[in-house]
Amino acid sequence: MSYSSLFAGNSTKSLVDPRNVHTIKRDIASVALLISVIWVVFALDSFLPLEQLGVVPRSLRGLTGIVAMPFLHVDFRHLLGNTVPLAVTMLLLAGSRANSFGIVILITAMCGSGLWLFGREALHIGASGVVFGLIAFHVFAGVFERRVQSVVIAIVVGLFYASTFLQGIMPFQQGVSWEGHLIGGISGAFAALITARMLRSDI
Repeated sequence: MSYSSLFAGNSTKSLVDPRNVHTIKRDIASVALLISVIWVVFALDSFLPLEQLGVVPRSLRGLTGIVAMPFLHVDFRHLLGNTVPLAVTMLLLAGSRANSFGIVILITAMCGSGLWLFGREALHIGASGVVFGLIAFHVFAGVFERRVQSVVIAIVVGLFYASTFLQGIMPFQQGVSWEGHLIGGISGAFAALITARMLRSDI
């Protein structure tokens, strides 16, 4: 299944595709579209106060950020710093047997909800929580699935992003939503666990 496969069929199977028929070639258009939307939102933020739609923990107005947070960025450096790893980690989902769209949605929802519940009182924006979730997903998918392809992807992601991940979850960083990174990582690990269990149930 590709990103365009929006939870078709039985909802309990929406996160997995045991046939593994999706490819980077098939997913690239959807990934490019999502990245384009993030950039368009950033451009609109120059004229509209869209940043205020981010996650504000334990506040009613902050609930919008659960969905909106990944599309909002402070400045160009913030945007560019998230664009490349987001594109790479989303495209690598084509190497898993998971439904790419479903995994991104699940990690986004869990990360945003967890940050709203447990984050410090601040305005949290940016796609880095989803990026950290996808990094963790790839690493733990290699552990849980124990397939050669998943293990290779886990090693590659680990080599490229291990230091970034460890640095990003260090607590009490000024101006950094480290708890968003941590909750995103936990969300990705959990998503890898439940998809691996679903895949085993299909064997």
